[in-house]
Amino acid sequence: MQNDEQAIREWVASWLSASEAGDAAKVLSLMTDDVVFLTPGQPPMNKAKFAAGQAALTQFNLDTHSEIQEIKVLGDWAYIWTQLSVMMTPKTGGALIKRAGTTLSVLCKQNGQWLLHRDANMLAAAQ
Repeated sequence: MQNDEQAIREWVASWLSASEAGDAAKVLSLMTDDVVFLTPGQPPMNKAKFAAGQAALTQFNLDTHSEIQEIKVLGDWAYIWTQLSVMMTPKTGGALIKRAGTTLSVLCKQNGQWLLHRDANMLAAAQ
């Protein structure tokens, strides 16, 4: 289980790094094909809708910070909750956008690799 917890911590680092680098292909490779994202005030989002939204993020420089609060591994399934903050600076000028809050993610292990299966992202505007 310790190896799985470390692998999940590396998964989080890969997700954040790829997001900041604008590497949509890498981010998409870190999730299952039937992933579902839950966000406040929006209908559930699947992988295709998530991928379509990645294009809009290329207009921003991202700075992310995640503090893992808990990881629980249950065989080939795991959950993780984090405190997440994201700062988005428009590349063409404009106001900095800050969002912060908690996330609760369910991961599953496929072919020896942890992948995001469900994600509840509770980020809200931050000061």
